[in-house]
Amino acid sequence: MTAWEKNLAIFDELVAMNQKFERLGKTMPYCAANTHMFALLNKDAELGLRLSNKSQEAFKEKYNTTIYKSYGAVMKDYVLVPDEILKDLKLLSQYLDESYEYVMSLKPNPRKKK
Repeated sequence: MTAWEKNLAIFDELVAMNQKFERLGKTMPYCAANTHMFALLNKDAELGLRLSNKSQEAFKEKYNTTIYKSYGAVMKDYVLVPDEILKDLKLLSQYLDESYEYVMSLKPNPRKKK
């Protein structure tokens, strides 16, 4: 099993733990709500979560991680989820829920479908 397949299975299991949203995307798995993406698994098998500025800084400091990139582009408001957190679905689920709540607090993008 490749790293991408392994992390995709983790991502799918993680999303299945929450009834508020579902996994979207076939080749680029992600979650979105309120017209905003908030979780993404990139081609390098890295998981990114979208968090508020305050939560981003705390997350990066606590887990010694950095910004998240997908296909070479910096993803605004996203943090890179370290591999050690991928092993703790309960903790990761809490961060995913926080990410969901953050995008629900944002103004919907009028150019995108809900």
